[in-house]
Amino acid sequence: MSFASAIAVLLAGALIGATGIGGVLVVPALTQLDGMAMRDAVAASSLAFAFPAVAGLWWLRTGPAVGATRLWALVAGAAPGAVMGGLLVHHINVTWLMSGLATLAIASAVRGLLPARATAPERAELHALTLAGIGWATGFGSALTGTGGPVILIPVLMFLGQPFVLTMAAAQVIQLPVALSATAAHAASGSLNVLMAGLLGVILLAGSLAGQRLAGKANVRVLQVLVCYLLLLTGFWFAWKAVQGILV
Repeated sequence: MSFASAIAVLLAGALIGATGIGGVLVVPALTQLDGMAMRDAVAASSLAFAFPAVAGLWWLRTGPAVGATRLWALVAGAAPGAVMGGLLVHHINVTWLMSGLATLAIASAVRGLLPARATAPERAELHALTLAGIGWATGFGSALTGTGGPVILIPVLMFLGQPFVLTMAAAQVIQLPVALSATAAHAASGSLNVLMAGLLGVILLAGSLAGQRLAGKANVRVLQVLVCYLLLLTGFWFAWKAVQGILV
């Protein structure tokens, strides 16, 4: 791993710890800066995301209280979705998935950046079955793109008008089942470099712990605005990858 890619992964970890979003940086860093094959980069990052996921669960233990039933519903859906995505990642053209994620991320960011009076009020709590379905889609899409669960889950929950506290808690919880389930699928296909994944995980964990400390001192609205801007960047990255896929 080059020094430049290590710095990029460290930054990704800090963003994961602070906002839940940041995993989108890992695969591009490995493929563009180190020349790693996309298949290997996605597999290694899937296991590496388990490291900051554990730190995220520790944050949740001492952070804001949210309904445990709702979070478990997300986890129950995410695990099988990630397994299926990990098994199919080498057989599916993800161009249209990237296009959909780009639209969702940008729309959610714009919605979150609008003044409070211009946005719709937070909507009613989602049913557990609905959350399980969202969890499944998050796990499936995350395993296909190697981006980590929060990158997909956060814009979905924001777009559906869910409370920001729940969104952040869900983003922390979703990481571990997605990471472990996708890793199992990649290992079964023989595309997992455990040493590389472990190195990535340690760097991501270090960045995540630093990001958590910074986020703990931030105003909720400031943190929400930061998440929205990160979603905009993520959306543009997904759009760029989609255009690449279409032109190839």
